[in-house]
Amino acid sequence: MKNSGTKEAPIEGINRRNFLKLLGGGIAVALTYTELNALSKQPGLFPPGDDTVAAWIHILENGTVTVYTGKVEVGQNIRTSLSQAVAEELGVPVGSIEMVMGDTLLTPYDRGTYGSLTTPTMAPKLRKAAATLREELANMAARQWNVSKQTVAVKNGQVIHAASGKTISFSDLTKGQKILLPVNEQVPLTPAEKWTTAGTAVAKVNAKSFVSGKHQYVSDMTMPGMVYGKILRPPSYGASLLTADIENAKRLPGVTVIKEDNFIGVTAPDPQTAANALARIEARWKTVPQPSRAEIFTWLKTHAEDKEQGAPAAVKEAWQAAPIQVQQHFEVQYIAHVPLEPRAALAVWENKKLTVWTGTQRPFGVQEQLAEIFSIPKNNVRVMMPDTGSAYGGKHSGEAAVEAARLARATGKPVKVMWTREEEFKWAYFRPGGLVEVTAGASREGLLTSWEFHNYNSGGAGIEVPYEVTQRHIQYHPSDTPLKQGSYRGLAATANVFSIESVMDDLARQLKQDPFRFRLNNLKDERLKQVLEAAASKFGWTRQKNTGVGYGIACAFVKNAYVATCAEVAYNKSNGQLQLLRLVVAFECGAIVNPLHLENQVMGCVLQGLGGALFEAVDFKDGRILNPSLSSYRVPRFADIPELDIVLLNRKDLPSSGAGEAPIVGVAPAIRNAIADVTGVKLYTLPLLPHGMTLKT
Repeated sequence: MKNSGTKEAPIEGINRRNFLKLLGGGIAVALTYTELNALSKQPGLFPPGDDTVAAWIHILENGTVTVYTGKVEVGQNIRTSLSQAVAEELGVPVGSIEMVMGDTLLTPYDRGTYGSLTTPTMAPKLRKAAATLREELANMAARQWNVSKQTVAVKNGQVIHAASGKTISFSDLTKGQKILLPVNEQVPLTPAEKWTTAGTAVAKVNAKSFVSGKHQYVSDMTMPGMVYGKILRPPSYGASLLTADIENAKRLPGVTVIKEDNFIGVTAPDPQTAANALARIEARWKTVPQPSRAEIFTWLKTHAEDKEQGAPAAVKEAWQAAPIQVQQHFEVQYIAHVPLEPRAALAVWENKKLTVWTGTQRPFGVQEQLAEIFSIPKNNVRVMMPDTGSAYGGKHSGEAAVEAARLARATGKPVKVMWTREEEFKWAYFRPGGLVEVTAGASREGLLTSWEFHNYNSGGAGIEVPYEVTQRHIQYHPSDTPLKQGSYRGLAATANVFSIESVMDDLARQLKQDPFRFRLNNLKDERLKQVLEAAASKFGWTRQKNTGVGYGIACAFVKNAYVATCAEVAYNKSNGQLQLLRLVVAFECGAIVNPLHLENQVMGCVLQGLGGALFEAVDFKDGRILNPSLSSYRVPRFADIPELDIVLLNRKDLPSSGAGEAPIVGVAPAIRNAIADVTGVKLYTLPLLPHGMTLKT
């Protein structure tokens, strides 16, 4: 982002609405901060709302198109796919687009980047804005040339009148004009079958800045006069501060100690001095009893907020009458996000205004949080999100931003707070642990007749069974969790799909039916059938298995996308050693915007899913996290990666949906079912193999 303004002070008297009005509305020129400071002293015009083209797209004098969105880049490469959407409708090359993302001063309000919602919600909004602008540019040129609009074409940043040979660039056409143009929600959009830019494997637009090291993460950023901050943290969850002796810390040169009620932090010229100062603080804490990992699943059920409602009599009766029955509970451990870049923030106060750079999926949410905590108007807080080093749903909150802002206010200096890896493990939130209880029945012909499903704590995502079943009762029970928990890639769908697909496999094996055919026979959703068939075909489901090899399959409908996964597992009976040989994943999310990056998204989901499936688990006792490091918390490594095939189904007849989450959910159940196939051992916990790739029976 050329105009990201990452090292400038806040601008006096300017916010998004008067920024746009100063620029004249619908088509504007993106300016530097020096120019913005000058503009802020000028009288304004009528401010446009965020329903105008000006809120989303501006054409620069040099022909560059600047696009504004509150969505942020966390590694999913939406900067490229959103650029493709605009380029397709506006008729410009992708290379002419500059994307400004996640800046609460410059971009329209956005709830956040989560839930695989960017492609299905933001892309259509930008497409409509671009198409509206395209139509207006054609109108402007037609009026200027006194020709019919139907005789002009918009292409490659120009309006062209073929009959006369006249052409005019966008920048020449709009220069000096102030156009206030509402986005036309009914404007015709280019159908997917006619895409020429969208739907193609456009390379990551700013890949060079990452490869060369030019990109500045918050962890890399500096400002003149900046100091580094560290926070004193309790020894366990729920602990409260009794006393703290800060005198030894204050004696270190350049160190400032900030104590406000129970908040204690230090600042210093460098991170090591700040860490040394923190270590000199002698604090006493009052701890409170906390449930530990050994008792967590009993705790989650007994502390459920929404007590179990008995299933309707018809469901109970259908299960009791079913000749094929399964009754099972599943345990899913809390796991950590483990982002490449732990939380970080840089904060500066000037003239009672606060500017913060931080890696967050919700810049506007952090802005509101900061405004509330410091009791200042929201317009006096600016939050910017440079691309962060991954998030996986783990950076919705703004802890580091609040800490940096608090220290900056107390010291009067810019302050950067960077969490350590241990702090990230201990004080960030986790994917929820959960207990799932399932009772299911089927006829001897292999048709589902009853389904009762209860999820305690982990969540309701993916909880609906996708199969046809005569009687069903499905309920999610929130619980009093002892650990901080929040969003994670796929969230509760990982637990729920694992449970659903494990039960489906157990039923099929009781029936002595092929698990693939059993699923097809209980499905009416043609899209889910298609991904199942695509995965099974690529995998070679019907081919003869080698000795000591098992096959597993799973499928799901999550976030308006469809996934099917096949796994091949080898088992050495003499030593109990398991080996994951191969995974095949078929995925369908409507019309594909960028096949290369979609494949990367699916691959990233699958590889991350290996950790939660096989060995990732947070260990805790008495409110303390016991494995807060990469040496004690096992994440997937290169040696863990099996042969992987990805099959993408391109449905140009359907709207595009998101792809950042759904592919993860099939990994664990497919591997579990393959293990059951080759060993006969049915596993009901995640992770499946917490002690390594050895099956302990």
